[in-house]
Amino acid sequence: MKRLLTLFLASALLFCACGRSAEIPQTTRPANTAANASAGAGENAAENDNAADTDSPRILVAYFAVAENSEVDAVSSASVLMENGTAKGMSQYVAECIAEMTGGDLFSIRTETKYPGSYNPLADYAKREQDNDERPVLTTHIDNLDDYDIIFVGYPIWWYTLPMALFSFFDEYDFTGKTIIPFDTHYGSGRGGTPGVIAELEPGAAVEKNSFAVNQTKAADCWQDVADWLKEIGY
Repeated sequence: MKRLLTLFLASALLFCACGRSAEIPQTTRPANTAANASAGAGENAAENDNAADTDSPRILVAYFAVAENSEVDAVSSASVLMENGTAKGMSQYVAECIAEMTGGDLFSIRTETKYPGSYNPLADYAKREQDNDERPVLTTHIDNLDDYDIIFVGYPIWWYTLPMALFSFFDEYDFTGKTIIPFDTHYGSGRGGTPGVIAELEPGAAVEKNSFAVNQTKAADCWQDVADWLKEIGY
């Protein structure tokens, strides 16, 4: 019995998807604007305010959040954060933090698949999807990829790796010559080796090894951690 309990708890850490919704604290956020967040870039920091400046890196923040791809009420069933009465997927919230601090554009990765919204059915579905090496069909697409130099990519960790929707995403685009910066939410499995997986999927891209990972139990109050990480990697 003890062994079975240990295996059950371990498996819970392998899959990061659903849980209780949490309220985002209405605390004062760091004063990181698109310019201030690039403090490590020297004179380029001020230039980020000028959208016409072609020397400034052009940033896209893409993310996959199960709350936006769920077949049931995300507020009650999926892993969401509540902000002023609005439900947001945890990956979405982190993506919004990054976009606000860097001046990047947001892009939501959506699928034809409507995932179960409650924990156990979603975990089982994600495991079958992974075992079968499925590629969910995407319903949103980046039409102007050439406009961007830096692609932040966010996702939950599912069974120690990327959701299969991310494999569809990387199958669709060639990021050769671009910089990919991963970020993820998890329930204890950390990065799950995903920066290395992305590097294998996109061999022509420069993949940031110092990716951002936040435990979902702390995601609601991760703003300062995101700000510190962006400063650390030079944004």
